[in-house]
Amino acid sequence: MTIAYLVNHYPTVSHSFIRREILGIEAAGGTVRRFSIRPPARDLPDAQDRAEVARTEVVLADGMGALIGAGLRTMLTRPGRFARALRAAISMGQGRPSQIARQLIYLLEACWIVGRLAGVSHLHAHFGTNPAAVARLVHLLSGVSYSFTVHGPEEFDGPRMLDLPGKIADARFVVAISSFGRSQLMRWTDPAAWDKLAVIRCGVDEMFAGAETAPPVERPELSCVARLSGQKGLPILIEAAALVKQRGIDFHLTLVGDGEMRREIEAMIAQRGLTENVTITGYLDAAGVRNAITQSRAMVLPSFAEGLPVVIMEALALSTPVIVTAIAGTPELVDASCGWLIPAGSVEPLADAMAEALAASPERLREMGAIGRARVLEQHDAGRNARQIATLMGAL
Repeated sequence: MTIAYLVNHYPTVSHSFIRREILGIEAAGGTVRRFSIRPPARDLPDAQDRAEVARTEVVLADGMGALIGAGLRTMLTRPGRFARALRAAISMGQGRPSQIARQLIYLLEACWIVGRLAGVSHLHAHFGTNPAAVARLVHLLSGVSYSFTVHGPEEFDGPRMLDLPGKIADARFVVAISSFGRSQLMRWTDPAAWDKLAVIRCGVDEMFAGAETAPPVERPELSCVARLSGQKGLPILIEAAALVKQRGIDFHLTLVGDGEMRREIEAMIAQRGLTENVTITGYLDAAGVRNAITQSRAMVLPSFAEGLPVVIMEALALSTPVIVTAIAGTPELVDASCGWLIPAGSVEPLADAMAEALAASPERLREMGAIGRARVLEQHDAGRNARQIATLMGAL
C-alpha cells in the first residue's frame, strides 16, 4: 500500500518530527509519497532534511498556470466530484470573500495533487490548517481517504474559522499528539465519532533517544531551543534572565533558534546588559541542538501556546531536566520529578526555576534526567509511534 503525506512546508527545520514519522513508516515496510505545498526551506542545516528535498513533490513549483490547468482538467473529467468539492471549498470560506478566494486556491492545489495520486490509497496531512483543507478537497475529488494530525495551538485558537468540525467529519481518522489535544478535538466532534480521534505522540530521533547519557554539567549553563516567535514567550525568558543576574547568580544561556523576533530579542538582551550572559546561535542541525542541550544543566522553554514541543522530549531523552510552562500537553510529560513546571507568562517563577536549576546538585540533576529519559523512551519512540499511525492508515 502506498500512502501520501501532505505538509504546507516540507522539509524544514521545525518539522523534523514529520520526517521521523515518514522514515519510520518506510522502515516498517510502508511506501510514502511526499507532497509539500510550498518549496522546501533553503539552507537546511540537517543532512537528513536535505536528503528529503529530492523526494518531495512541490505543489506550487510550476506556478499558478499549472494549478489552473489541473483545475480545468479535473472539472472536465470529474464534473460531479468537482462540483461537490467546490461546494465544500465555498462552505469552508464561511461567507468571507477573502477566505473563499483562499479556499478556491486550495481547490486548485487539490486538483494538482489528484493528478499525481496514481497508486496512492490514503493521504495524511500534518496540521489542521490549510494542509487538512487541501487533503479534504483531494478526498472529495478522488475518493482517496484522508486523515490529519493536529498539533496546536493554531487549530485550537480558531476551530470554527478553520472548519475543524467539517474536516474531522470527512476524515477517516484524526490524530492528536497529546490527550489534551484530543480533548480539544472532542469539543468539535459528535460524541458518536470520538473513536476516530487517536492519540499518537511525536517520536524522538535516534540521535537523541540512542545517545549515551552524559554526566550533568557543573558550569552554570542553560539552553533554550525555540523558534524566535511570539508564541514561545522569549521576552519573558530575557526578563527572567535579567532577574537572575540581578540576584548575583553567575550563568550563561544559549538560545538556539531564529525567527521573526530575533532583532527584538537581541535588543532586549543588549538593553538589559545580558550580552555576556545570552548567546543566540541561530538554527543548528540535530547534532548542534543535541550538543547545546547536553552542555546545559536544564533546557528552558517558557511558551505561551503549544501542542507538546518536540524539543522537550529531545532534552529529556538526553537526560537533561527541563523548565517549561504548564500548558497544553506539556504536563502529560513533565512534572517535578524531571523538571520545573511554571505558570505561563510569569517572570519571577521562571527566574526562581532557573536559579534552582543552576544551584542543583549533580545528584539531583542526574536523578531528574534519568526519570525524564525513561518517560520519553516509553511514550515517544519514533519507530513505534510511526507504526501506530501506519496501522491506522492500513499501510502495514
